[in-house]
Amino acid sequence: MTTPLLLLWDIDGTLLQRASTEHADAMRRALIDVHGSLELDGHQVEAAGRTDGAIARDLLLAAGLAGPAIDSRADDVITAACALYDELCPADLSPRLAPGIAEALPRLAARSDAFRFSLVTGNFERIARLKLARAGIGDWFPAGQGAFGSDAEDRELLPPIARARAGDWPRERTVVIGDTPRDIACARADRVRVVAIATGPFSADELRGADAVARDVDELGTLLEGLT
Repeated sequence: MTTPLLLLWDIDGTLLQRASTEHADAMRRALIDVHGSLELDGHQVEAAGRTDGAIARDLLLAAGLAGPAIDSRADDVITAACALYDELCPADLSPRLAPGIAEALPRLAARSDAFRFSLVTGNFERIARLKLARAGIGDWFPAGQGAFGSDAEDRELLPPIARARAGDWPRERTVVIGDTPRDIACARADRVRVVAIATGPFSADELRGADAVARDVDELGTLLEGLT
């Protein structure tokens, strides 16, 4: 019997769209709560496809903190950001589901012989889980599975963590699903396949480094079926 494909889903831009406003607010407030008065306004850092820890580090460096000071309070930032997001997260995130995702997940999950669901996301885990729960899709992604920004600051370290938690899932039966070039890069770093979806900030042409590129969720399902 063929081993099912382990699908490592990204969240922002892939499963959800425009669900980062409250998340970003929680992160910035957490940095100030942990590190004291900081001048964060005016510092714009690239966020797409990056981990929360990497984004926080760039903001703190731009505000004048040194690396050792950032490292010494990294766990405190995770704790504070997650607690603040608990307060700020909207009660209902279902309007921010990517079009077609609510229908695609049960359809793919019904093929238990073909697919297993997991996550690879730059979100801290508690934030990721709350986003998915409030969007009504959290039950598709089992606890104890996946890899998150709270596991590693480097996005490229996440796929092997997710495969290990799934029981050392084989590379040749693992597929990253994401919407940014960094999703593609993290898959390549672990030598697993990747299907990109052009529902985030990047065009299909900008995602051409993936094994396949879907224009929308319907096309994504077709491409995944073709990989089984």
